[in-house]
Amino acid sequence: MKRKFLTNLALLILLNLLIKPVWIWVDISVQNAVGVKEYGLYITLFALPFILNILLDMGITNYNNRNIARNNRLLTKYFSIIVGLRGILAIIYFIVCFIAGYFLGYNSREFYFLLFLALNQVLLQFIMYLRSNITGLHLYTTNSFVSVLDRALMIIFCSILLWTGITNKKFRIEWFVYVQTVAYIIATLITFLIVLSKSKSFKIRFDWKFYYLILKQSFPFALLCLLMAIYTRVDFIMIDILLPETGKEQAGIYAQSFRIFDGLYQFAMLFPVLLLPMFARMIKQNESISSLLKLSYIILIIPSIIIAVSAIFFGNDIISLIFKEQIEKSSSIFPLLMTAFISFCTVIIFSTLLTANGSLRELNILCGICVIINIILNLILIPLKGAYGSAIACLVTQSVAAVMQVMTAKRMFTLRTNYRLIITLLLFIAGTCLLGWTSDKFIDNRMIGFAALVGSGIIFAFLIRLANMRDIYSILKYEDD
Repeated sequence: MKRKFLTNLALLILLNLLIKPVWIWVDISVQNAVGVKEYGLYITLFALPFILNILLDMGITNYNNRNIARNNRLLTKYFSIIVGLRGILAIIYFIVCFIAGYFLGYNSREFYFLLFLALNQVLLQFIMYLRSNITGLHLYTTNSFVSVLDRALMIIFCSILLWTGITNKKFRIEWFVYVQTVAYIIATLITFLIVLSKSKSFKIRFDWKFYYLILKQSFPFALLCLLMAIYTRVDFIMIDILLPETGKEQAGIYAQSFRIFDGLYQFAMLFPVLLLPMFARMIKQNESISSLLKLSYIILIIPSIIIAVSAIFFGNDIISLIFKEQIEKSSSIFPLLMTAFISFCTVIIFSTLLTANGSLRELNILCGICVIINIILNLILIPLKGAYGSAIACLVTQSVAAVMQVMTAKRMFTLRTNYRLIITLLLFIAGTCLLGWTSDKFIDNRMIGFAALVGSGIIFAFLIRLANMRDIYSILKYEDD
């Protein structure tokens, strides 16, 4: 891979490592400040505009990024036309959100929340579109800083409200939403000015033939994003609907463990940025993808297994250290979601491979099946077990998604079954569980025991040659001509 790309990717990852953990901690602090029920209200309402946000983009961002990168002169033409299209999509999005809210029976306070949460998604997706112009112009360093701008602003504003006592009032969940809105507005304006400075002119124009062309080409990708959003976020909406008396509280309990899952997800999703162009190039040139597939999978699966085992043996300690309410219930959900994260990492690798191959039809079919499975399981399990039932549904859905995508990739790329890798992985899982049990039973200090498990798990991966520094270094040396 070219040195410039690697350098800027490293900068992107570094900035995310600096900002996102702090943001996750601020988010957790908000959860603790407002309580389980109020945060449950927020996360339940957040799920609806999040699932529907594909209506704001419809694959336009990817289309724009690809074409601007190929021809920078298209920026002026595309910028003026696509802004008009995004305005139309934003109006449609607001209408759909409020219609959905009406049928879900939202009250006046919930509609008020929905207005701001939908606005936040409009601003966020517009930032993503503007960033696609920046990366299309190969301004990777600028994009790296812009990518964390909104979160950095949120950290500053939330920290002032949470810990300075400037308001002399208890932190309210509404403030959390307002902070996001203000941060997104500032980030949008700054990013817009950057793109505007690179465009020779800007005047909103409407080109219906061009819109039809974009939407037609982007629809399979947009459908894939929608289906994935449904089976990863519909849990919160269904908890609220199926448990009318305790739905908000149960959603808040679920959100505590899911917050950690989502934080890990943010870091894991940085990986396809590097992996997708590598797979695409190798497939185009008819090169074997087996070695890269194995290496990338191992890099993600080792930490995910250690995290899952840590949640099984030290889940209560981790949750009680981070949160203040409903520790016992959240601790029972935590291991399920962290185990689901193993399957989710598998999905990341193989969906990236299938996307690089252009197999969107197959991915849409698989994701459609997962949506059906997830909804059916939630309908059955939530009334019986509440948030815990939803965690079971998540684990089963992610596991099925992983198995189906592995089998699909195996068939499409005629991959051989690597029995040695399977045996080594099983050995690693068994050994890590033994290390977890040993740390749990024989180390009195819980945090030292947790640290011992993580450290010994990493060492064990190298001892059994599941991980190899030479192989990891090879992915960084890969040349993308």
